Amino acid sequence: MRIGIPTEVKSGEYRVALTPAGVSVLKGAGHEVLVQAGAGAGSGFEDEEYAAEGAALAADASEVWQRAELIMKVKEPLPEEFGYFRPGLLLFTYLHLAAAPELARALKAREVTAIAYETIQLPGGGLPLLTPMSEVAGRMAVQVGSRFLEARHGGRGILLGGVPGVPPAEVIIIGGGIVGTNAARIALGMGASVVILERSADRMRYLDEVWSGRIGTLMSNPYNIAQAVRKADLLIGAVLIPGARAPRLVTDEMVQTMKKGAVIVDVAVDQGGTIATIDRVTTHEQPVYERHGVIHYAVANMPGAVPRTSTYALTNVTLPYALEIASKGLERAIEGNPSLKLGVNTHCGRVTHRQVAEAVGLPFEPLT
Repeated sequence: MRIGIPTEVKSGEYRVALTPAGVSVLKGAGHEVLVQAGAGAGSGFEDEEYAAEGAALAADASEVWQRAELIMKVKEPLPEEFGYFRPGLLLFTYLHLAAAPELARALKAREVTAIAYETIQLPGGGLPLLTPMSEVAGRMAVQVGSRFLEARHGGRGILLGGVPGVPPAEVIIIGGGIVGTNAARIALGMGASVVILERSADRMRYLDEVWSGRIGTLMSNPYNIAQAVRKADLLIGAVLIPGARAPRLVTDEMVQTMKKGAVIVDVAVDQGGTIATIDRVTTHEQPVYERHGVIHYAVANMPGAVPRTSTYALTNVTLPYALEIASKGLERAIEGNPSLKLGVNTHCGRVTHRQVAEAVGLPFEPLT
């Protein structure tokens, strides 16, 4: 199979879908790899490194999209890329279609088979292709939150860990999954006071055991969320429902009760956001805006700011699935791999993931 790696076009996105080592693996299995010139530059990979592993270099994106049977990307295609869609094309990337109905309709209309990294799901519920980027985003959420708490950015002017005689910042994390636990790890390491709101009692017991009671846990319900939000210096939204739009758990009224200069980082913004006042997606170039005196950070591709780490981590988990698709073909690959089957969001003009279909208002038609 011919696999294409175009340059990412999203603002501030420096990741690339495949490392040169990944090219070597695919070439070793008998596949062709076509890489757009300069695609890896943002992650520190030169064209010569790809060529040395057997990749062919394409001058522009149109050549990659037209010649490839399978396109591997990092982020969802933008409207300027919709013209490359064609029947039978395989697209393997983060899609987050619940928050992108226009893209879902375009994929359906052009009969693209779109496989979303974020909806490939293991039998136990794990999301293997989302996990590494969730780890990165969770850790980054505290770093960027700490930065925007500085007075020069309009924040409260407080140090996350405080100093002797001065209390630390209050970090409130909504969601105790991969993002939330990684955010808690960094916040705790920086000396902050940390509380996680989580709806699973079993998960809260686990978190309490892991950190030996050094973080607080609260059952996630409207009352507890409202009380916690009011106290927050840094509020992190870390809720994910695979394939579905993120639930709005923090209301506009709750945000109005927050301290002036507090900071919100909503990692769920690429799924629509879990904070009501997150009503726009920001970029790495202009990452924040102010609402009700609170700083809002709503960058949808946070790991793009640390592209080398992120590209390595992403290739580690996507490559085995890409190899399976390329070597077996889609039908055989999903027949033998139920987790991969859950990743198929659109196929032959149908929306084949129930939660995506419900979120974008299109008919759900299961894969046969």
